[in-house]
Amino acid sequence: MTGRGGEQFIPRPDGWRPGGPPPWHRLAPHERRLDVSTVIERLAAHPPARHDHLAGASARPAAVLVPIFEEAGEARVILTKRPDTLPTHQGQIAFPGGKFDDAVDLDLASAALREAHEEIALHPSDVAIVAELDHIGTVVSSFSIAPFVGVLDGRPILRAEPREVSAVFDVSIGELLDDATWRSERWDMPWVTDIEMPFYELEGETVWGATARILTNLLTFLVR
Repeated sequence: MTGRGGEQFIPRPDGWRPGGPPPWHRLAPHERRLDVSTVIERLAAHPPARHDHLAGASARPAAVLVPIFEEAGEARVILTKRPDTLPTHQGQIAFPGGKFDDAVDLDLASAALREAHEEIALHPSDVAIVAELDHIGTVVSSFSIAPFVGVLDGRPILRAEPREVSAVFDVSIGELLDDATWRSERWDMPWVTDIEMPFYELEGETVWGATARILTNLLTFLVR
């Protein structure tokens, strides 16, 4: 059986420290199992998306899709793995998405849908956007990422574009909310000190970075 966590390279700074428990550590087990209707109902109350202070004025706009479908009464989130052949973020777990292209995209949501179609063959007509989450700034790659939660009618048939995606998989929100999945660290970086870095240790993979921050914002709101 594959253990928790993957082989992703984590560029920890010197002096990193263990973090605390997940924001939802006091939840009862039954409160961690959410169906899609509950996700939609709770996200209807999400306030307008805020911009991340880490994203400077020169940050390039980008968007990702957080696709969610229901199976066996539980909401599940689709994730992708980046190939080792890409120039940046090799082998990392990500949501389908990419840069905003003003030549073809009407808005950021259109960019997220277009990229999901290109990367995993998820057709835009099969996705209902239900929320725009707070934007996430990336310092090293200088992006301001707009995450959009999209609901699907059921488990989709997906196909990975091998130049951009090496694998597509899904995980239940209940597993993401499991205390055994969560880990966090405190990092001091040149641009900010004592920042919390969340990690999700899945079977055979570790989710961290911008994707983990997006997941944490989503999950925290869903169970607040």
